[in-house]
Amino acid sequence: MDAIVEARSRAGAVVVFYRPDAACFDRVNRLADLIFVVVVDNTPRDEEQDTASRAGSLDPRIEYRASGMNRGIAAAQNEGVDALISRGFDYGLLLDQDSEASKDLVVGLVGAMHELRKEGRRVALVGPAYDDPRLGGVTPFVRFGALGLTRVPIVGSEPLEVDFLISSGSCIALSEWHVVGPMDESLFIDFVDVEWCVRAKRAGCSVIGLPWLTMQHSLGDEPALVLGRTFAMHSAFRHYFLFRNAIALIFYRRYMPLGWKISELGKLPVRAVIYPLFSGQPVEQIRMIVRGVVHGMINKLGPLRQKHGK
Repeated sequence: MDAIVEARSRAGAVVVFYRPDAACFDRVNRLADLIFVVVVDNTPRDEEQDTASRAGSLDPRIEYRASGMNRGIAAAQNEGVDALISRGFDYGLLLDQDSEASKDLVVGLVGAMHELRKEGRRVALVGPAYDDPRLGGVTPFVRFGALGLTRVPIVGSEPLEVDFLISSGSCIALSEWHVVGPMDESLFIDFVDVEWCVRAKRAGCSVIGLPWLTMQHSLGDEPALVLGRTFAMHSAFRHYFLFRNAIALIFYRRYMPLGWKISELGKLPVRAVIYPLFSGQPVEQIRMIVRGVVHGMINKLGPLRQKHGK
């Protein structure tokens, strides 16, 4: 059987939209030539007229679901994965709207997952290394050590046991979905993938990095270069969730690994300085960071209600 036909028979993809541009529609149309696609669109209803008109240009093989509001990445992924399960697929690829999945990536992910499962290994998630040229190229995989994170070099042609993979470009074994549980919708966006990977490992499953596969993926806006280090930058809205969720996971989720907690605690003060100084909107950044810290300390999770549909 042709590799892509075999992949299409076993797997579907979930792509989450949020205020997509024309290039996002072009990417999912190309993806539909490779694999079945569910698009879950989180664009708010008061902004969706233009999006809805462009949705008419989607490949008819794509299942398009408009949320009418920004429900967060976790809720959208959960809806998409449930749609794949209802169609009887074995595996599900998760992709952001700006991620380009090549034929080699789709075939490689599905093929590797299938072979690992055939060997009797309880693998919940496989994923490629990601390459963001703006942040210095291919990023190592990660394991959680006793007092911090350990970087795992992207070398070799053997699957690597890791502790965390970013969701975009990853492939889930759908038979493990109800064992691990869905993505945590209360987190809304940041650290959703980290928290799910931790639960997968606690459920006795493996998270596997595939060093021979890479995917180009841009983290955030234009990064800031500070003292030779590159920092991924986001909007103040996103930084609210980054600070809130990090603090809530550190102090209220006992199952989160100590090494991860120590690492994030060390990063937060640096981020609190870098983001306002290099964002071009220091007052808004400080306001949202403080709000995120306060809400994290009292474990106030869920969506952040703001004007303009955010």
